[in-house]
Amino acid sequence: MTKIYQSASEALSDLSSGMTLMSGGFGLCGIAENCIDAITFMDVKDLTVISNNIGNAGKGLVKILVQNKIKKAYCSYVGGNPDLEKLMLADEIEVELVPQGTFSERIRAGGMGIRGFYTPTGFGTKISEGKEVKVFDRPCILELPLRADFAIIKAQKGDPYGNLWFKEAARNFSPLMAMAADITVVEVEELVELGDIAPEDVHLPGIFVQRIFKGKDYKNDIEYRKVKS
Repeated sequence: MTKIYQSASEALSDLSSGMTLMSGGFGLCGIAENCIDAITFMDVKDLTVISNNIGNAGKGLVKILVQNKIKKAYCSYVGGNPDLEKLMLADEIEVELVPQGTFSERIRAGGMGIRGFYTPTGFGTKISEGKEVKVFDRPCILELPLRADFAIIKAQKGDPYGNLWFKEAARNFSPLMAMAADITVVEVEELVELGDIAPEDVHLPGIFVQRIFKGKDYKNDIEYRKVKS
């Protein structure tokens, strides 16, 4: 059975309301632009989204946020997102803020089958409220893994089996998310032949990828463009 799909809408055709969605990217770097755009046209709602941030500056996941398709979000950063701020202040969305290191480790735990871990990060703050505390060399709180029904990620190169190569910082959370989702949908800028990515250059093996397609019309937006005068 082929893993290659013709478009984002085809690859996400069975995403449905109430599902949990992981979305790779740091700010706007390495986000799955085609997949996000496809979801804007889908009749889905009440999604739980796990992403470092829920879009920025009116771009990225903000597109589905303003359509009221997200009911809950796990994220580390909410700055630069007035749409999310508005919904949070109006209690129209549930947001669980997670320290960034804990965020990535919870996703890794989900992919590795680890049932939980203790960390000192967040102890004594609102992050620790309602969580089990255990003392090792210092007090630590119990954090539970994160998993998803779907993960949408972007890579620079991918082959028909789903082996991936990411360009620089666009790698960010995506490999971990691919391991922690039941179905991983990957969009790539270059769909190459099997064997074109050398084994030692594979950042994520295809065993963690179920669907892949060649993306198009990438904007690769920059949140705050700064140039020297």
